[in-house]
Amino acid sequence: MVRPDDADGIAAAWRRERPGTPTESIGVVTRIWQIGKLLADDRARVLAELGIDRGTMDLLSVLRRAGEPYELTTRELTARTLITAGAISQRVARAEAAGLVRRTPGGAGRRAVTVTLTDAGHAEIERTVDRVLTREVELISGLPAERRRQLARELSDLLTDLTDRLGPPARTEI
Repeated sequence: MVRPDDADGIAAAWRRERPGTPTESIGVVTRIWQIGKLLADDRARVLAELGIDRGTMDLLSVLRRAGEPYELTTRELTARTLITAGAISQRVARAEAAGLVRRTPGGAGRRAVTVTLTDAGHAEIERTVDRVLTREVELISGLPAERRRQLARELSDLLTDLTDRLGPPARTEI
C-alpha cells in the first residue's frame, strides 16, 4: 500500500529501476492527484449528507454567482460550466423537477431557454455553499494563512501555465 505522501519514495524507486528517467514531476503531480482525490471524496461525502448531487450543485452555483436576477441562458450555462449542452439540459430538467430552477423561453430564437434560480434553489445553494466551503476551510486550516495564500498563488501560476499549453480545464465547481 502506498503511504499518503510517498511521492519521494515513488520517484526514488523509478530512479533506481530506470536511471535517467525524468522523475522531477512526481513530487508535484502525484501530490496534486492525491490531494485532489482526498478533496473530491470529502466533497462527495458532504454533498451526500446534504442530499444534493455534484451536477445540481454546479448548476445552482453558476446561477447564484451570476448575480441578480440569478438567471442565464442554457448557452451561457454551457459556456460557464464547460460541459455539453445535453448535460446542461439534463441538469436543468432534474433541477426544474425538484423546484430549484425555472425554465422560460429566452426570446433570442426558438431554441433559446433562460434558466432562473427559484427561491427554493436559492435557499438550497446558500445552504450547500455554506457547508461545502466551511468544510474546505477546515480541511486546509492545517496550513497557516500566509502559506495558504502562497500556495494559492503558486497553484494559480501552475494552472495558468498549464492552461496556456494544454487548454482550459474540463469543468469548475462552487
